[in-house]
Amino acid sequence: MKNKLTKNWGLKVVSFLFAASVWLIVTNINDPLAPLRLSDVPVTIRNKELITERGQTCEVLDNTDVIDLVTIYAPRSVIDSLDKGNVVAIADLKDLTSVDTVPIKLSTNKYNEKVENIKGNIDSVKLNIENKQTRSFPLRVNVTGEIREGYMLGDVGTEQNLIRISGPESIVSQISRAQAEVDISSFTGNINTETDIRLYDSEENAIESASLEKSITRVRVNVEILEKKVLPVNYVIGGTPAEGYRLTGETQCSKSNVTIAGKSSLIQNINAIDIPEGVIDVTGAEADVITLVDLNEYLPEGTVLAEEGFTGKINITVYVGQEIRRTFLVPKERIHITGVPAGFEAEILEDEESQSSITLIGLASELQEIDTASLEVDLDIAAWMEREEREEAESGYFHIPLSLQLPADSAVVWDAPEVFVRISEKE
Repeated sequence: MKNKLTKNWGLKVVSFLFAASVWLIVTNINDPLAPLRLSDVPVTIRNKELITERGQTCEVLDNTDVIDLVTIYAPRSVIDSLDKGNVVAIADLKDLTSVDTVPIKLSTNKYNEKVENIKGNIDSVKLNIENKQTRSFPLRVNVTGEIREGYMLGDVGTEQNLIRISGPESIVSQISRAQAEVDISSFTGNINTETDIRLYDSEENAIESASLEKSITRVRVNVEILEKKVLPVNYVIGGTPAEGYRLTGETQCSKSNVTIAGKSSLIQNINAIDIPEGVIDVTGAEADVITLVDLNEYLPEGTVLAEEGFTGKINITVYVGQEIRRTFLVPKERIHITGVPAGFEAEILEDEESQSSITLIGLASELQEIDTASLEVDLDIAAWMEREEREEAESGYFHIPLSLQLPADSAVVWDAPEVFVRISEKE
C-alpha cells in the first residue's frame, strides 16, 4: 500500500500543479480581475484628542482628507457589488509622523478578503498642527441698505452680545471683530431676524475657516425703525422784569422747529414740543434774558431727536427793555370835553394860554411810533362820574383827569394831570 502512494510521486505533483493551473484559467475566464475607480473618497481621521489634549489644533492641508481617486482590483463579481460607500479610508493620529503627516489605510467593508489590491492617488493626510487659542469678541451689528425717506434707525442690538472663538493661533490672532449683518432696505417697521455671524480682520477681509470653533454661529438681531416728524417748539415766559423794565414782546429761539422720531402709532398724536412754565423766567430782569434749554428733557416719552449733529440744546432769548418817559404839552383848545350830562355844561377853568403836561411811559421803540401832535386828549365827564360812583350830575368845581386815545395795540401808558373844571346847569 505504501509503495502505491509513493510510487511515481513526481508525476503526481506535476498532475496536481496542472490541475490547479487549469482551475485558475477556468476561474479567470469565468470571473476575471477588474478595476473599480472611485473619486472623492473621504478619509476618517481618528484619535484627534491626541492633539487637542495637549492644547493644540490640527488643520488638514491641501484637502488631503479627501482622496481624489481610489482604484480597487478584484474579481468582476466583487467589483460589481462595490461602490464608494464600501471604501474605508482611515488616518489614525497614533501614526503621526515627524513631518505632521498621517498614513492613510485603505480597505473595504465587504469582500475585503477578495480584493486583490486597493490604492489611492495620495497615501497620507497632511496636517498643520499649532497651538490652540481662544478669544472672546463683542458682537456688533452692521446695518446695510438705504432706509426709506421719513424714517430713521433707532436702537440696534443682539440677543447675545458676546461670541467665543477657538482655533489655530495663526487664524484666531487675525480676527479683529465679529458682526451680524442686516439689510434694512424698504422696511418701515421694526426688524427681528436671525442672521449669520461673520468674522473680519483689521483690513476688512472676511475670515473663514473650518478649523474655527464658535460658541454661536447665528444670532437674533433687533433693529428699531422710527418714523420722523417735524414739530414746533412751544414755550411760556414767566415772571416780571424789574421795576422800570418790561418785555418788548419779542423773543428769539435758536431752533424753532425740531425733527423727532418714534413709533408711527405714537408720534401721529404729537404736535409740539412743549417747554413748561417756569423754565424761562424773567423775574427781576434788567436786560435781555437768554435761557439754555435741553430739549431732551421735554421730548414726549418714546421719542428721540432725529437730526444729525443736533444735541438738543437751544437758546431762547426774551428781550427786555427799559421804560422811558416822554412829556409833551397840550393846549387847552386841544382838549375835547365829552360825556357831559344832559342839561349841564362844563368848561376848563384855566387861562387861555395854559397848557397841560402829559407824560407817556413806554419803550423807546414804542414811543417813537407815537405822534404826540395828533393824539386826541379827552376830558370825559361821564367816565369820571362812573369812576367816582356819581349817579346824578351836580353843579360845582371839580378836578377831573385827562385821558388819551392811543392806538389799540399800543403798550404805552400815560400819566395825565387833572384839570380844574366847572360843571353847571344850562340856563
